[in-house]
Amino acid sequence: MPHKITLTGSATGPLREYDRYVSFDMREKGSPSAPKGLKKSTFISYTVFVAKKAFNKTGLTKKSIMHEKFLIQGEPTLDIPIDECPGEIGVICFQITVLPNKNDKEAKQEVSKAQQEVAATKQEEKQEPVAKEAKTVQPEVNETPVQEKKAAQPKKQQPIQPKGTKDVVSFDEIIVPEAFLKTRPNPVKTEEVIEFVKRTGHLDKPLTIEKETKVLKDGYRRYIVAKTMKMDNVPVVYDYQK
Repeated sequence: MPHKITLTGSATGPLREYDRYVSFDMREKGSPSAPKGLKKSTFISYTVFVAKKAFNKTGLTKKSIMHEKFLIQGEPTLDIPIDECPGEIGVICFQITVLPNKNDKEAKQEVSKAQQEVAATKQEEKQEPVAKEAKTVQPEVNETPVQEKKAAQPKKQQPIQPKGTKDVVSFDEIIVPEAFLKTRPNPVKTEEVIEFVKRTGHLDKPLTIEKETKVLKDGYRRYIVAKTMKMDNVPVVYDYQK
């Protein structure tokens, strides 16, 4: 009998696209209790691989996959490179089904209520005396000129970088030694860094690289996280500064 696996939930990371398939990460929590004498189970991270044709039929998008709940039925695999499978277990998806959202009915009720309030407000405006409409013509006289408005707009803040950052370089410039590619960072710690990036918008520590060659010297786990989160630029320190 072939192995079978069933997952229920939402994606915990962004959608990754390849030639004929897409992938995303999920995780399942363990039971809060365990048989007497045994340790409690912990969550397991999965990377799900779905054929593009099957995925497109669901109507899911890069944005909605993080919020919609779905059912995955497939078979586990361990024969996937770490660059494509950051989860502890890879899952070959045979069927993906989007589950109904319990809040859809409540959301529709809220939208209907808001539309009724807008309609009531418009009806009240039509019934107001003409004299009141005449008073609303004057506020534009005291408006700030367009140039002053532009000057008053706050400057865009630069992205926050982790403590100790000496420079920010393009992710594509970094060269990863073959020795790193043969290793597999601890999935639990990798997931913790991913959660940190989701909360703060930046890595917890900079990567260490050689300044001239851009060869990665330390921080392969953060490199994997930056790749998973599709970061264009990453914070670094140089090897001689360490």
